[in-house]
Formats: sequence, C-alpha cells, structure tokens
Amino acid sequence: MAEGEKSQDGLELSKKWLEAADCRTELLRYLKEQVPRIFCLKKESSPQEEEELMQSALLHPLECFLFGEDPLEGLEKLKQGSSSSQLCGRVFKEGETVYSCRDCAIDPTCVLCMDCFQDSVHKSHRYKMHASSGGGFCDCGDVEAWKIGPCCSKHDPGAATAMVTDECVLEPELYERAEKLFRVLLQYVTDFLVWEENLELPAELQPRTKENAYYCVLYNDEHHSYDHVIYTLQRSVHCDQAEAQTHTALIDKEGRRAVKRGTLLSCQQAKDLIRSNSEHISLQPLRVEILHSAVMAHQTFALRLGSWFQKIISYSVGFRQAFSQVALEPTPGREQPCLISRLMLHDARMYKGARKIVHELIFCSMLMETEFKRLFAIEFTKVKKKERFTSLFVYSSLSSFNACVMSVFQHYKQLQKDFINDDHERSISITALSVQIFTVPTLARQLIEEGNVIKVIVDTVMELLREHLDDNNRFFFLGYNSDKFSRIQVIFHDLRYILISKPSVWTEELRTQFLEGFKIFLRLLKCMQGMEEVKRQFGRHIAVEPEWEAGFSLQIQLRHVLAMFQDWCSSDEEILLLAFKECHTVLMQCNNQPFHREATDYYMCKHILHVRPYKVSQEPVSIHLPISRLLAGLYVLMCKSGAAERLDNLESYEFTQLAEYPLRCIVLAAQVSAEMWRRNGLSLVSQVYYYQDVKCRDEMYDKDILMLQITASKMEPNHFLMLILLRFELFDYFNGNCSSKDQDELIQWNRLTEEMLYLLIVIVGERYVPGISHVTKEDVTMREVIHLLCIEPMAHSNLAKGLPENESHETGLESVITKVATFKKPGVSGHGLYEVKKERLVEFNPFFYHYSRSQHSKAEESQKKRRTQESNDKALRPPVPPAFCPAFSSIVRLLCSDIIIHILRQVLQRAAEDRATHWTEAMIQRALHLIGQALLEEKMQLEDCSVEEVTFDFSLKARRIGSEHGKSVFLLLSKIKTVPSLEAQKDMVKWVLQMFEIIKCLREKSSPSASMSVETTKPEESAQDKEKAERKRKAEAAKLHRQKIMAQMSAMQKNFIESNKMLYDNMPESGTQGEPATASESCAMEQRELCIAIGPHRGSTPAEREVLTCILCQEEQEVVAQAQAMVLTACVQRSTVLTQCRGKKLTSMGDGTAYPLFMPPELAVGTHTGSCGHVMHATCWQKYFEAVQNTTRNRLHAELIIDLENGEYLCPLCKSLCNTVVPLIPLEPLVFNYENAEIIGQHLTMPRWIQILSARTKGLKSLAQDNECSSESSSVDGDTGMCAEGQPDFRSILSYGVQEPRKLSDSIAEMLVVCATTVHRVGLQTAPNELCPCVPLMAWNTCAFTIQAIENILQQEDKPLFGSLQNRQLAGLKAIVQFSAAQRLKSSQAVIQRHFTGMLGVLLPAMSRKNTPSLLEVDFFHLLVGLVLSIPSLYQEEAVDLQPSAVSSAYNHLHVLHLVTMAHIVQVLLSSTDFPAVAGGEETEEARAAAELCSTMSQLTGRPIPDVSGISVAERVKRGIEPFLRCAALFFNCLTGVCPPVELSSTAVTSQGQVEALCSYLALPSNVFQLFHDHRDTVSPLLQRWCGNQTVTKALKGKLQTVRYPRRRNRLIELPEDYSALLNQASHFQCPKSMDDERKHPTLCLFCGAMLCSQSSCCLSPLDGEDVGACTAHAATCGAGVGMFLRIRECEIVLMASKTRGSTYPAPYLDDYGETDPHLGRGNPLHLCPERYRKLNQLWQQHCILEEIARSLEVVNVMFAFEWQML
Repeated sequence: MAEGEKSQDGLELSKKWLEAADCRTELLRYLKEQVPRIFCLKKESSPQEEEELMQSALLHPLECFLFGEDPLEGLEKLKQGSSSSQLCGRVFKEGETVYSCRDCAIDPTCVLCMDCFQDSVHKSHRYKMHASSGGGFCDCGDVEAWKIGPCCSKHDPGAATAMVTDECVLEPELYERAEKLFRVLLQYVTDFLVWEENLELPAELQPRTKENAYYCVLYNDEHHSYDHVIYTLQRSVHCDQAEAQTHTALIDKEGRRAVKRGTLLSCQQAKDLIRSNSEHISLQPLRVEILHSAVMAHQTFALRLGSWFQKIISYSVGFRQAFSQVALEPTPGREQPCLISRLMLHDARMYKGARKIVHELIFCSMLMETEFKRLFAIEFTKVKKKERFTSLFVYSSLSSFNACVMSVFQHYKQLQKDFINDDHERSISITALSVQIFTVPTLARQLIEEGNVIKVIVDTVMELLREHLDDNNRFFFLGYNSDKFSRIQVIFHDLRYILISKPSVWTEELRTQFLEGFKIFLRLLKCMQGMEEVKRQFGRHIAVEPEWEAGFSLQIQLRHVLAMFQDWCSSDEEILLLAFKECHTVLMQCNNQPFHREATDYYMCKHILHVRPYKVSQEPVSIHLPISRLLAGLYVLMCKSGAAERLDNLESYEFTQLAEYPLRCIVLAAQVSAEMWRRNGLSLVSQVYYYQDVKCRDEMYDKDILMLQITASKMEPNHFLMLILLRFELFDYFNGNCSSKDQDELIQWNRLTEEMLYLLIVIVGERYVPGISHVTKEDVTMREVIHLLCIEPMAHSNLAKGLPENESHETGLESVITKVATFKKPGVSGHGLYEVKKERLVEFNPFFYHYSRSQHSKAEESQKKRRTQESNDKALRPPVPPAFCPAFSSIVRLLCSDIIIHILRQVLQRAAEDRATHWTEAMIQRALHLIGQALLEEKMQLEDCSVEEVTFDFSLKARRIGSEHGKSVFLLLSKIKTVPSLEAQKDMVKWVLQMFEIIKCLREKSSPSASMSVETTKPEESAQDKEKAERKRKAEAAKLHRQKIMAQMSAMQKNFIESNKMLYDNMPESGTQGEPATASESCAMEQRELCIAIGPHRGSTPAEREVLTCILCQEEQEVVAQAQAMVLTACVQRSTVLTQCRGKKLTSMGDGTAYPLFMPPELAVGTHTGSCGHVMHATCWQKYFEAVQNTTRNRLHAELIIDLENGEYLCPLCKSLCNTVVPLIPLEPLVFNYENAEIIGQHLTMPRWIQILSARTKGLKSLAQDNECSSESSSVDGDTGMCAEGQPDFRSILSYGVQEPRKLSDSIAEMLVVCATTVHRVGLQTAPNELCPCVPLMAWNTCAFTIQAIENILQQEDKPLFGSLQNRQLAGLKAIVQFSAAQRLKSSQAVIQRHFTGMLGVLLPAMSRKNTPSLLEVDFFHLLVGLVLSIPSLYQEEAVDLQPSAVSSAYNHLHVLHLVTMAHIVQVLLSSTDFPAVAGGEETEEARAAAELCSTMSQLTGRPIPDVSGISVAERVKRGIEPFLRCAALFFNCLTGVCPPVELSSTAVTSQGQVEALCSYLALPSNVFQLFHDHRDTVSPLLQRWCGNQTVTKALKGKLQTVRYPRRRNRLIELPEDYSALLNQASHFQCPKSMDDERKHPTLCLFCGAMLCSQSSCCLSPLDGEDVGACTAHAATCGAGVGMFLRIRECEIVLMASKTRGSTYPAPYLDDYGETDPHLGRGNPLHLCPERYRKLNQLWQQHCILEEIARSLEVVNVMFAFEWQML
C-alpha cells in the first residue's frame, strides 16, 4: 500500500472512531476483525510480513486517532513544542555495565548508564562499575539520587533544580484523545495479559465463526534444561534438532512459544506427548497449553501494543502523564483494582515476555514522574483505604492526586507470596521494582508516615516464616526449603532500601510510625532470640548434623538492617530512649535457655556472688541473641549522645542477667576452641567460625563483648570476674576445690584458662568503639588495617575482605590507608601490596580481638621476626589504649580487683612450680599481657595531672598480696624468668618488671634524676641502637670498598690476558689435539677478516665439544653424529604471528607448485617449532613418552591438558607442552681452503654456475625418464644469454669439489623421521605420512618461519641480532637448522631434486614450470632456505653418495644468496608505492645505481618513472631487505657456525652500521645495487622476465593486492587506557546474527580487534563437522586455532589452543591498587598496564600460548570440563 493511501485510510478510520457514540466499541470491533486476520492468517507467516501488516492496518490508524492528523506531521509539531526530559530512565538489560559514584551517590543503588556516566562529572570521581542483573534503570536526572551532579550534559536542563514533574505541554484536545485511546487500549492489553480462558475470547471480541485452528504452546520453567526441552520437542512434535533448538531458545527468552499449529485434536495429542516425554526426564512435566488461534492472535497483539505504548510515551511528557493516569485510575463501576494493579497481581502467572513488557511500561511511565511514582508506590504497598478518585487533566494540578488512595487489599504481601511460589528469578518479578520506590528518601519517609511500610514488610516476613516457629515461638529451620527460604530473605532488601537514608528532620507522625515499625521488628528478633539451641553431646558422636545455615543466613541478611535501625535511632534522642526501653522490655520477656536451679552463694577471696548456676557444657545454649546485641548497641549510642543520663532507674537493671547470654556465647566459643564439643560435629564449629567472622561479628561477637563491657562498668568488679569464672567453669579450679589427673581434663582447663584470660584482655583493652572511648570510625578502621598488615603485607582487595562493610558496601579503607601503610607497586605479575608504616607498629596488639587463632600466630611470628631483624627484644608489649569514656571508666577496676590478682597469682605460681600439665606458655603470655595492661593503666593515671588521687593500685596489690609466702605477682614474675620453657617470654617478663620499677618511682614522686635512673633503659637502648647502626654503616662501607678493589683487580687481570692473548692461545689445553688449537688460533688471529658466513672468504667452523646431561637419567653424553641420539623437547604449531592477511587460508595445489613448495609473501600461516631447551637421550624420551601415555589415559579430563593422539606430552622438567623432539646434530668442524677457493672462484662465476645447474637438472630429468622435450631444455641455455669456456655437461658440477656425505647413527636417523613427520602432520593438518614428498618441504618451511619469528621478536624488543637470545631459543634454533639441513640424508634425492628445480624456477623463469609463481607471490627467505638446503641433492650419483665440498658449498650459498637478494630487491621495488623523504645531500654511487635500477624497471614494466631521488629509492630498498638479511644472517650462522661481527651483537650501532655489518657477514657488497652491476649480463634477461610476468602486470595495475616491504610487524591491537572505553564499546555492540536487544557476551579478539558474540547460540557455526562458538570459529581462521580474547564484561583474557583447550588469564587492566578485577567483582576504575600488555604480546609472539594453557590446566584440578568450543 502506498504511503499516501495508508495515511488516508488511517485518517478516515480515526475520524469514524472519533465520531462514534461509543468509541471503545468501535475500536474493539475493528480489532476483532483485523487482529486474527493479521496474526492467524497463515500457518507460516514471516515476522517481517506480520510486522508490516500490523503497522499499516492496526498501529497507523491508532496513531492517526491519537494525533488527529497524519502521525508524522503531528509528531513534528509535538517535537517543536516540547523539550527533552531531565530523566534518562534507560532500562538496563542483564549484563549491561552500570556505574555508581562512591562520592556522590546517596546509596549504592543509584547508578548511571554508560552514556550518561561518560558525560557526567562522576567520571573523575571515585566510581564503581558492575554488571546489571537487569530490571533497573538509569538515575541520571534524579536529584534525590545524587549529592552533586545529578544530570549528565545530555540531560541537564540548564540548572540542577529539585526534580518536579514536568509540565504537561499537550493541547487539551490531544490530551483528551490520548486519554481516551490509552484507556481502551490499556484495558485491552490488561485483559489479554491476564486472560486465562485459552479457548474462548471475551464476548465483545468473539468472532462470527470460530475456526478449528489451535496452537500448542510450550511455556518456560526453571526445572528442565535446554537439552531436555530439545529432546522432548524432537520426540513430540517431530521437528529436527535445529528447529527444536530455535524453539527452545525462544521459549527461554520470551517465556513461551507455539510449537505446533493444527486442529484441537492434533494439538491435544502434541500436548499429551510433550507432557509424557518430559515426565520421563523430570518428575515434573513441562507446562503446555492449547490456545485458540484467535486468543493467541490477540495476546500477541497485546504484547506488541506494550512496545507501541513505550514508543508513544517517549514522544511527550503529556503522553506519559496521560498513560500514568489511566493506569492508576480505578475501574469505574467495578470492584476490581486499577489496571496497573491487575497487571501487578497477575505478574507471577504471566510468562516472561509479558512480564518484561509490563515492567518496561512501568519504568518509562509512572516511575519517570515524581507524583505518579508516589501513587504507584502506594499502589505497590497498598496501605490506604479507598476514597474518591480525583480526575487529572492537563490543566489540573498534580497535587490534587495527593487525595488519591487505593483498595484495602494489601498488595505487597500478595506480590511477595506470589514471588516465593514462582520459579522465575527476581529480576523478572514485579517485586524487583521495590528498589525503584523504596530508595527514594522522600518517598520512603512518606510511606512510613502514611502507611508504616516497615510494619508491612516485617509482617510479610513474619507471615511467610510462621511455619518455621516452634512451640516456644522461636524459629526452628529443620527441613526447610532452601529455595523458598532464600526468596523470603530477599524481602529484607526492601527493609534495607526503606532505611537506607536516615531522616534529618523528624515529625511526630514519623516518630510514631517508626517506633511502631521498630516494635514489629523486635517481634521478629524475639523469634530469633535463642533459636536453634545446641546441647553438648556426650558419649557418642552426634548422628545427624543439625541445620544451622538458615539461622546464619538470616543473621547475615539482618546485619545491615540492625545497623540501620540503630543509625535511625541515633539521629533523634527521644527515639533512641524509647527504642532502648522497648528493646529492654522485649529482652526481659524472652524465655530462651532459662535457669533450672535457684540462686546460690559463691565465695572467693572474701567476696560473695549470689547467682543462679548454669553450665554451658551441660545445658542448652544458643548463639543467636539479636535483642541482647541490639540493646548493647543502643546503650553505647546513648552514652555517645549523652541520652543515657536521661535514662530512668538504670541502677535497677539486672546487669548480671544482661551479661548472662552474651557470656554464654563467648564461653561456648571458648569450649569449642578447647575441643570440648567435638562430638557435636562440624555444624557447631561452623557456627562459631561465622560468629567471629567479618561477615557477622559486628552484630554478633562484637556486640557480645560490648554488652560485657557495659555490665563490667556497672557491676562490682570482683562479682563480674567471679561470674566469668563460673560460666567458664573455672571457679572451683581457681578456688582450689578441684584437682584431676586426667590429661584431657587438664588440657581443657588450660585451654579454658587461656580463653578466659583472653576475654579479660579484650574487655579491658578493646576500646576502639565510638561511645566506649573518644574515637572516630576512622580510628577504628585504621586500627583494623594496622592489625591486618601486621600479619603480612596485603593487597587492597584482601584488606577490604578483612574489613566489615557498611550498608553502602563501603569499608572506609581508602580514607585511612595512606595514613597507616605504604604501597609497593606490582611488577608484570602479582599485585600491589600495602606494608604497615613503622611508626604505626607501636599500636600492634598481639591479642587483637578480631584475630583468628591462625592470624594471631602469624602476626606474633611476623612481629617477633621484625623486632629481631631490628635488633630489638622480642617483647610484644600491649599498646597504650585510649581512655574510656566516663560511662565506661570503671571497667579498669577489673585490673586491680582482688579476684584478678588471685587469678594471676594462681597462673604464675603454676608456671613457677613448673608443673608442666597445669600451665601452658600461651596462658603465661596472656597473663603477662594482662599485667602489662594494668601497669600501663596505672602509669597513665599517675602521669595524668588532672587526677588528684590515683585509686588504681594494681602494682601495690601485685607486690603486697601473697608476699609473705613469696607468692605475690611481682615475686612470681621474678621466679618465672628462670623457667627454661619460658625462654620465649623472657623479654616480656623483663619489660613487665621494668614497668613495676617505673611505676614505683612515679608513686614515690622521685626527683627527675632518680626517675631518669629507672627510665634509662630507653635512652640506653636508643644509644645502643645508634651505636649498632653506626657499626653496621661502617661494615657496609668496608664491604663496598672491598668489592670495588676486587672489581678493579678483575679488570686488570682481563686487560693483561687481552694484552698477552698470543701467549694464552699457544698454551694447549688438557685433552685437546693440536689441530683444533691451530684452528682456534687462526680464528682469533683473523677474527675481523673471517666474520663472513658464505663465499670464498667464509670463516672456519670451530671445533666445539658439546657435553650435555639427560634430564631423565642424569647421565652425561657428548653430542656426536655417530653416537646415540640426544634430543631436544619441542612443540610444533601452526602460527599466524607474522601474517599480513589475517584470516586467509592456505591451500595446497595438486601439482605441488603452491604451498608448501612456495610460501606466499603474506605468511598467512606458518609452522613454528619451539623448544624449552631441555635435553634427553632418545631412548629415555621414548620410555618417558610411553609411560605418559599409559598413565595419562586414566586421568580425569586429561584430554584438556595433552592430546595423546597427536603425540603431546609435558616436558619432564619444566612442564612445557611438547609434541615432538628435535635430534641434536653437531656442526662439522671445518678449516677452509682459501687457495683452492680462489682458484675455483675464477672459473665458477654466476653465469657458469647457472649453466652448470641447468645442465645438471636436465641430466637428472633424463635419468628419471622425464617426458620434457629437449627443445625446452635447449631454450634454457639460449634464454640465459650466457657464454663461457664451453658448454657444461651433466657432471660438470662434480668437478668443483665433492666429498662423502656425513654419516649419522641409526638413532639420530630415527629421530629425524619422528620430528619431520610431526612437522609435516601439524603444518599441513594431515595424517602422518613419512613418505610424503612434502615432508622435507615442511622441515625447511618450519626452519625459515621459526627464524623469521625469532628475528621479529628481537626487532620488536629492540635487541641485537646475536647474543640476546635465551639459551633455550638458541639451542632450539641451532637444532632446527641442522635438523632441516639433514633432511636430504633421509628423503628421496629425486624428490628433493624436483623441489630444488621447482624453487629455482622462480629465479630463473626459463626453468619454470607451468604454475610457478611470480616474484610478488613468494617469500624469498623461505625460498633461500629451501634452495640452500636442497642444492646438495644435485651432487647425488647413482653408484655413490656424494655431497658438495666445503668450497663448492660456499659458492653455491654465495650465488643462491646473491640471486635471491637481487630478486628480493626487485620485489621490494615492484611493491613500493611510497618512498621515504630523505634530506637532500650529495648523490652517492649507491644512489645513482638505485636510480638506474628503478629507471630500468620502470621501462620494463611500462610504469612511469617515479619522481623520487636515488637516495629515496636506496633507502626504501635497504629498509625493505633488512629483515631478509637479518634472517639470512641467523640462518647461515646456525648452518655454518661462523662467528658474526661484533656490530651485530650490539644495539649501539646505527641502522646503517647494522646493514653494512649484515652485508659483510653475508658476503654482499655494502652497496647492494652493486650486485646488478657485477652480474649485469646475468640479471638483465632475468629482470626482463621477472618484470614481464602477467601477475606482476596485474599487480602494478592495482588488480592484485601486494605485500609492502618491510612487512608490517604484528602486535596485539591497541587497547584504550581506561577500561570504561572498552565497556562503552561493548555496550554499543550488537550481534550481527541476532536482532533482539538481549545483551550478549561481547568478546574482543586481541589479534585483529574483531568484536565477537561469544557463548551464544545465535553465533554458532560449523567447524570440522561440529557446531562451535564464535570465538572458536574465529580463532581457527585468525590464529590458526590459537586465540587470545578479552571478555569485556568479565574483564578476563581467554587463551584458546584448540576446540577443546583453553584457559583464563588475568586481563592487563589494573585498578589503582595494582590488582586485576575478574568479573568486575570489586568494580574499581581500571587502567591499562603497559608492562602486562607487553607480556601478553610476548606470550603470543613467542608462541607460548599453548604452553601457558597446558601449565594452567596442569595446576588446576579440572573436575568439570568447560566446553571451550562453545565460547
């Protein structure tokens, strides 16, 4: 339909609807006719066709009705009259990255989308990033969410004013039409989304005739897996696997899918089959429904209308307000709630796709408007009674909506119940919207004031947990449903959201409602008080471990809620007092673990305690005491604010009873530590662990200590200590009323004594709580950090884990860390570490109450070690604590009480008597610490000028009590100094005795001189320290002086040896023969002259005796050609490291003229052979390999580590991945005959050499009965245009020197075959075949490619060509070159001769075959290696094995290199389009020769002569051929063993110097263009043939792409410095094969930069007959099976080596603390670490990815194999 016609029809329809008496009826009648026609017209209609019909026939008329004119014109007018919204409102998809500002966000739920964050002020703040779980929306523009910067630059209206509802800008008529249309359509959408009659339609939509067309619809559930559903569909509806997979993916995404269309009977049969087949797999069948096609059509259109609503609402604020009003108004004349409430209440019964539409509609409408958001919140919680609804029009004030109230139904409870019974995740439940309304501070307070939402939430929890209450009205979770329970706990999130922002101003209504909610909350805590009690098991071990996780998970959920309630209470003194009284009242009502006996009098040291007996070891006890702990927290807040003074009758409180339950908990933990509860199993051990763990301790253990400190401050100190002794069951033990010889009982008493003393240390010494002493939260955090760092230096993340988080997930670490620690940056591995500053070590407390037992031991050991290194004593003194606040100052009386003196005397007396079973060192250590605390306290009070009379008299009592019997504390301390087993505590005892003396002097108020005599220890120590430091400095200086003298002597010695080198060289070494000595002398004499690798002036190969040790049998053996083979471990792999055309595949031609005979210049895929450098005997390796195969087959998932079928194994020493071995073949020592070489050189010129080769190859072809015609052979001679002394014959080549070939042992020959077969198999990805003609070719190719790869690494790392390789690289390279050279000895000579002839055809076109490539299609270094290593085969005779002599080889190498170099120069010029700009200077001979060659080539190719200078041409050529020359130098060095010139072993030499040194070493003129002049007659006809090639002509015309020289050096792609940029890139990524907006796993290939959609079924592609993921498929082409990917949202590297092997690797992005952040768990800003990225680049360039994967898999015990092929 034409656009004009469509508009006309739509306008007519809309006019008809407007004029109708009942607009709704007309609209529905039209939908009744059109909807089934569009959506059920055909059995198979394409989605695109459906969309077009719906747009033209349905949506367009509706838009015409809405605008009253053509929609495009109406929209244009609307845009002109409206402004963009201040709110962003972007709805997050699952996995999308969101940002939260730690400096400015009101709470952690306030987040920004990627785009808004990038344009906001928060980018420069402390921010966090994490992956969204889906369902939330961007808070940009919401001023209640941010302290500053509420808007990004895009949404900033000009001034950040308080967010108000945007003014409606619609004309009244347009608003009225919108309201009318929205009311009809939203009613229609609601009816069909909640419609449950599958076979019938509503009466007003019933069609005239009902067709027998039905759909069998399958719904999503969380019980059946993908595979189960696919299997069921294949069996039930007879679809193929691909179709079943499509159905399943869509069911999972949308929530339902029609899997069959047909008659009612056929659909019923399909339904029965699906249910029966799914029941076989799972006990619960799949949910299947049969829907009439018309019902299905209307439901489908209702969903599409949901999306249409979102589009329309986005056009204007007025549309948004109209929609919100319609959605929230009650249904007229019905008892039903409003439309949005109907949708909410039906949410759990809707399928996933429908839910998403409804939630998105709510997001983009009501939640974007302040007033409607408030009304929606009321509707969500449903806490008001029904009143009159006031209509809202465009011109009416929104404040009139304040009168709006809703139904009596409590929707909140119903919604939560539905969610708990649902099986879908919370992210797609309507209950997830609570975070959007409860976290708005003004809205939260309003909901508390008007509807007491706290009460609603807690009542909901109580109602849902009622089934878990026991007879005592306490929770008991035996046999609970973990899934249901975890869903109930989610409701506590809503309570946290409501309390997240405490009020700054309290109203009377807010006070009343909050207190009401607090009381209800106390009812919940009352059910937890004393729950899950335990009783000590005697005799037998407990049969069934009791359930404990539920109680602790409840405690963890309430941890922040409890803290927030206390925070709210602290903000208002009146609330605080009332809350404390209410809490105390409820605590007194609790009846958990009551006493069963009457109170008794207990006597000790003339003190009487009247208390009821209770033994933790015999009676029930519970670790859950939330009310007691809440009371302690509230009391300290009252003390801090001063409200405690207003508390009535505080003295009347029974503090003994308040201390009872916390004390029982601590005693329980102590007894568990003393192993008295072993028979109760691990459940109790776990409870005690979490009781003191950082996750729970702030609201459990810490509050119990707090309560004991409160009671200690209020009770008589002796009575308090007696109570502690009673509950620790040590009262009789310290009263001397019991004794035992039972070792177990004695051990228990000792352990309990240790724990009891530790508790006293904690009660007296732990004062770092605001309210207990005058400290701040920052002081508390600093102390925590200091003690964590005293254990060991820690990473930032480990420190954060050791600190408790507040409700905003903040630890306060960043604000204090720089004050207490120094940061050490990480290297290329590991992470940054913080070390505690030395000046902070005085605050270290070895008995810090947050240390676990293991942490205490580590910290103590660490600090003692540190003090020893600093030459200090080992005494770990108690730190000086801050003073108690007045309310708690009486706690210190414990330290000078009679009972404490009695306890200390008892403990010390046992040690003094040295009765080993009655005391432990830990006990004495704690006693000494306690004494130290008392003495420090006394010293502080004595030194405090404000105290007139010091009543604290510990030192006096310690000296006096028991002194008459020599058993006072002071005298006993003197005695234990001599106890041998207390040697470790000797320094501590000494310090304590010194403190006694100091306090004695202070009490006597002695003169300053007298005081000084006592306190001289410190100055003396200081002087001693200075003296020791001075001695140490002098010793260091002397040491440096000696080192300097030794270095000078060593230099002088070396200088003397160099000066008298002749003398030293003439001295024969033991065991050496004269001839090698002469050779070495000659080499030394003529080193400069003999640094030439080839030609008549080549240097000699020195005789080197190489003796190696087998890493398996540890036996030594010399590497000899005739001996048993020694082998190097090696790994052969395909590589694209050097490729110039990433992703291109190499194809092998049938005639053998393509790869592998010729390597294309793109180096698309090469074969690399690397070695770890470890040597074994061949026989030892064979035995080891067999053993590996036998043992590994039985290992779980062994195939993930090594591929046995392909001969893989791990190096026995370093565990590197290997798949073959390379035999070690020694270099033959050679003394070159220069006279002979000079004579031969006069005859064997290049023209003569070419003629000889031509004649030889012709003769060899004839012998092989080749069918080539003789005319072609004769043309060879004619075309070369060369004349010499006479035409050479078939055997002329032999006249220039031959010798017998080298003999190799059978063992070496066997290993040659093993290695060559592996190289051939891996390189060509073919089956092993040692007889294949390509075997020698692949050996030469791997040799050439490996050299090129090494040269590439050296160049990139700016290292010299020689002398900088690692030993393993050098050993491996030499072995590979010699292995490749030895291929002629094991392969068919005819095959090698044929290969040589084929390769030579590139250089001599007259000898070329049919498919010989042109100069632009060949890599010349591969060609050089092939020609040099295959030319000896021409010397083979039928009757005798021959090879060229040293002189013949020298000339062969020379001429081959010259010819190849000239061809490469031509190749460089042919492929060059740009020439470097070189500063003008005097034209040299080189420049003239370059210009001449360029001119000649231009004439031959017909290309215009480039307007460049000869200097530019020369520079371009030198740059282009330098990599080739460097590779050739490496190759000939390993082949001949001739030493290179020193210039090639240094980076200080200029580039020009490097090239000259290379030319010298390779017997090339420094002016390489001189070659063309020297061989003018030879090269001229060749140049003509080279340039006249058809391929060259095409390339010059731009029809073929050519490689530029020097080739591009590949590196990993450039990554942005800020990780946010990558996340931004990922956020805009769309899967190329999927049109939906579901977020994928964007993954970046670091080789080429491609962004891939990984781990997604949409991007599966076939590879070798198997479906694989996008990354695996990409790695097959981009990296020849090897891949390195960055998973952006997970922030981790994935290394891949094949379809089945891979591993993760840390990303090169670090936060400010030098740590990686996998999966963005911490969310800190990340920045690129260049060193780590460089290391990753080296990992790739050095072909170590396979090795890294194997090592990582070897370390990790793989239990469940990861399907890497699906990545």
